[in-house]
Amino acid sequence: MNDSATNETQAGTDAAGDEKVKLLSRGVKVFYGDKQALFDVDLDINENEVTALIGPSGCGKSTYLRSLNRMNDTIDICRVEGDIILDGDNIYDKAVDVVHLRARVGMVFQKPNPFPKSIYDNVAYGPRIHGIATGKEELDGIVQTALEKAGLWTEVKDRLDAPGTGLSGGQQQRLCIARAVAVSPEVILMDEPCSALDPIATAKIEELIDELRENFTIVIVTHSMQQAARVSQKTAFFHLGYLVEVDETEKMFTNPSDERTQGYITGRFG
Repeated sequence: MNDSATNETQAGTDAAGDEKVKLLSRGVKVFYGDKQALFDVDLDINENEVTALIGPSGCGKSTYLRSLNRMNDTIDICRVEGDIILDGDNIYDKAVDVVHLRARVGMVFQKPNPFPKSIYDNVAYGPRIHGIATGKEELDGIVQTALEKAGLWTEVKDRLDAPGTGLSGGQQQRLCIARAVAVSPEVILMDEPCSALDPIATAKIEELIDELRENFTIVIVTHSMQQAARVSQKTAFFHLGYLVEVDETEKMFTNPSDERTQGYITGRFG
């Protein structure tokens, strides 16, 4: 592991001096076979903030997101180099239990993907396999709390035995968020969580993201710059596999430092 990365993490604050850095990337490179998809990404992700990753299709933002909980491990030809530090620990260390890591760093995908199980069992699945609940009563409480945090409890509390796949698209996505929240993760990764949803469902998810950041650190990939501006405190712009610029969201959208960022935000390319 890179000593400078470790020292920065132990310091626990970013350059602003106030926020605690939850996830730290230094020199992250990702390869798919001979093709390099990410080049030397250095990025600090602050605790209890929403960090938005923006950029044109194929720029590396989803590849970077998947490196944060080692989802890239599931692709045979994928190789990751560099340091990704979660609370002082390098997540690519050989001693890291990937199942435990993915409980700490949960993920919500682009298309809602509820299990072919009941609403209750969708949410209870994680706590069961991780041995979080000691009995039915405790499990019931975890399921209710997760559904409440996902803004879904009042809509489904009388039909918990109904299949999760029978919900509307927006409800299915909130069920997937509840499923992620149920194992008490520290970080939630969201890969374009609203791209398959209508505007009303999207507004609900965005409202939910703002509420969730009180308890979780959130990293969201979005194609919508309007969405990034609405939900995030920090925005990172990727282009052709490079992290071009990262800054407070308001500054990024009003006064970006790099002309490539300016070009993307104003629609000159992308």
